Amino acid sequence: MTDRLRIALVQIVQRVGDLSGNADAMLDWRTREEGADLVVFPELQLIGYPPEDLVLKPALIARSAEQLERLAGATADGGPAMLVGTVRLEEGRLYNTLNLLDGGKVVAITRKHELPNYGTFDEKRWFTPGPLPQPIEWRGVKLGLPLCEDIWFPPVCAHLKEQGAELLIAPHGSPYEIDKDDLRTGRIGSDRVAETGLPLVLLNRVGGQDEVVFDGASFVLNGDGTLAWQLPDWEEALAITEWERGPDGWRCLPGDVHPLDPHPADIYHAMMVGLRDYVNANRFPGVVLGLSGGIDSALSAAVAVDALGADRVWGVMMPSRYTGQESLEDAAACARMLGIRLDTIPIEPAVEAFGAMLAPAFAGRQPDLTEENIQARIRGVTLMALSNKFGHMLLTTGNKSEMSVGYATLYGDMAGGYSVLKDAYKTVVFDLSRWRNANRPALALGGDGPVMPERVIDKPPSAELRADQKDSDSLPPYDVLDPILHGLVEEELSVGEVAARGFDPATVARIERLLYVAEYKRRQAPPGVKLGKRNFGRDRRYPITNAFRTVE
Repeated sequence: MTDRLRIALVQIVQRVGDLSGNADAMLDWRTREEGADLVVFPELQLIGYPPEDLVLKPALIARSAEQLERLAGATADGGPAMLVGTVRLEEGRLYNTLNLLDGGKVVAITRKHELPNYGTFDEKRWFTPGPLPQPIEWRGVKLGLPLCEDIWFPPVCAHLKEQGAELLIAPHGSPYEIDKDDLRTGRIGSDRVAETGLPLVLLNRVGGQDEVVFDGASFVLNGDGTLAWQLPDWEEALAITEWERGPDGWRCLPGDVHPLDPHPADIYHAMMVGLRDYVNANRFPGVVLGLSGGIDSALSAAVAVDALGADRVWGVMMPSRYTGQESLEDAAACARMLGIRLDTIPIEPAVEAFGAMLAPAFAGRQPDLTEENIQARIRGVTLMALSNKFGHMLLTTGNKSEMSVGYATLYGDMAGGYSVLKDAYKTVVFDLSRWRNANRPALALGGDGPVMPERVIDKPPSAELRADQKDSDSLPPYDVLDPILHGLVEEELSVGEVAARGFDPATVARIERLLYVAEYKRRQAPPGVKLGKRNFGRDRRYPITNAFRTVE
């Protein structure tokens, strides 16, 4: 029976579907620190998470089994054992599993019991729940191995404790959400430790995968609830944790406790990491975006520069007859402050051509929203032409407030491949812009100092698609609109419940109607970084054709 352990926690990125690449990375990390007894990797690290319907492909299951055997074989060298997550097909059923590899073989398997099926998670679509897991005895230690969601509710950890588990190791694939650090450590982790009296390791991954971003922030809590280790957020990290068995059981010796991002630095880093990994994993040389002189495009450009570097970001100003001089100046100033390329391509020739082309069909009708949308679509076509010709991904710049109420043009400003503001309300955009002007994120490739003129933040927002246009012509002020939307979207409240918070009932009812009728637009929007609990994507799946309203 051993009384000392060295457990290596490897907080790393993944690439969904790249089984050999993920296995190579795990073998590389295994050799980085000599003397570890056990190396732990995040949930489903071999195939990547979330795998979605890739796990329904027999070829993926077969290759996963081959790579797992390869990893197991590597442990025949007498080095550390490994805990590796992957899928397993057993008697026609697919399981999310954790595999203990040691001495050249798979020595134990545990199957995930609690399968999340909410928000971004669809695990009941793919997997069969495993039975309540038993502790795994290894080198004289009874390891409790709850897998991610298994620690979010009491039964699994309580069962492991009853069956003699001495410490809990919980590999995770836990995406970032606002305030989730506090939830993981302050409630979920602390509650399980308090209930069982056992020390707990929560190991999470880092990096972006389409709309979800993993923030790491792995930690170790001792049985008395004290924080022994806190790994950084957003960055890959290796922690060699030292453990001793005493009269009261196992205890992790104190190690590094890294500070985590405060708000809103966490949101900004989520945007950076999501965009960086999406662009790089899909092999785009960079991004192109419309730089209008407004706050949404200015913030999107700043995030892109911080994520990718100024040399990979290309701004395009596309003025029309309605574009003000301030907008021209502010776009140029943003490009100069960020150090990016800025081209100016006036759209008026195309507007006139469309006007002449459509004049016979539009005869007898006054200009209206149609002509405004034509301008937006000309800009979208222009940017997509540049994207097609030079290979840069088109970065869209719309925010969640606009997308909620349909204040966006399909095939116009909605065109593109990715959006960093998709889950950011307009008030959050203002907050992030002020924050970035005063702070440089730790992982930023952009420079110090402000990234946009203060005038961009202070001036009234406008789409500039008609003379003297302001967002407030069509929408309530954002400090009114955003709390209403938060109640309707994030909290799923009725019109009456939101109005009871002090809002005009007619205004709330109008916003609910706009929210529902814009569903068809959002269904065609590009993916974007998930920030809150109910992003427009995996989290919120409403029918396009929908007659329900919370007020008759």
